Amino acid sequence: MSSERGKDIAEGSSRVNPGDPQQTPSRYESQKRRDWNTFGHYLKNQRPPVPLSQCNSKHVLDFLRYLDQFGKTKVHLQGCMFYGHPEPPAPCTCPLRQAWGSLDALIGRLRAAYEENGGSPETNPFASGAIRIFLREVRECQAKARGILYKKKKKKTSQGKGNHESSSTIHLS
Repeated sequence: MSSERGKDIAEGSSRVNPGDPQQTPSRYESQKRRDWNTFGHYLKNQRPPVPLSQCNSKHVLDFLRYLDQFGKTKVHLQGCMFYGHPEPPAPCTCPLRQAWGSLDALIGRLRAAYEENGGSPETNPFASGAIRIFLREVRECQAKARGILYKKKKKKTSQGKGNHESSSTIHLS
């Protein structure tokens, strides 16, 4: 990685030139830039600070857990009387968390920003298997807490028979 490319990663540069009045970044680009800068500040505030070049999936998972405290989605705990109810009739003391969809979108933006800022797809910490597993666990946990069942489509077979799609309900236990 060249020193200029490393500088771009560290400073969070983007393809959109904010000084160009004729080129207004899209909402997605603006959010991606904010997310990238937030993650960069998070790494700088670690003790000791973590250079982006040494960032790995553990740092990304710690960042996601840190963000969880600012969530706005009620996720019922297993002992709560409303656990498993999609629309509880009364308030409870269960914590507010980041919604799975928000985390998934955030990781998508950070994954793109990492590569746009000179990072290699092979070393992208936002694209690791650990992150995919974490997101899947959050989705399943939140779905179970709200009593929502996800349907998983079976893969089509390449043979003539059994070539129709069917779905099965996943019982989250």
